[in-house]
Amino acid sequence: MKRVNLSSGSKWEDIVGYSRAVKIGDTIEVSGTVSTDHSGEIVGEGDEYLQTKFILMKLENTLGQLGAKLENVVRTRIFCTNISNWEKIGKAHGEMFANIKPVTSMVEVSKLIDDKYLVEIEATAIL
Repeated sequence: MKRVNLSSGSKWEDIVGYSRAVKIGDTIEVSGTVSTDHSGEIVGEGDEYLQTKFILMKLENTLGQLGAKLENVVRTRIFCTNISNWEKIGKAHGEMFANIKPVTSMVEVSKLIDDKYLVEIEATAIL
């Protein structure tokens, strides 16, 4: 099967040794995604809803670069630093996936790579 590695151009990809997304056959895996824009600024600082919404839009864009849509997503994995705010995260996820309903997990972690990140999301899509 053909493998396609998609890069975001982040310096961290070469340092850590990962890709933004990988497509093998009809399966696409998208790396953990946080709410950083193209200029490196955090979108929605301090707000789980805004961070989640921005992350999901970034995921949608990444999938599009590999020929997929949100409708192709079968799984999301949500990592958050404060599970008490699950409803804000869930609201944004629900707005994007209301009719798609992929399987998902939401897990509280002690911290993400930067304290300003409140949410990180991974996704799996099948074409």
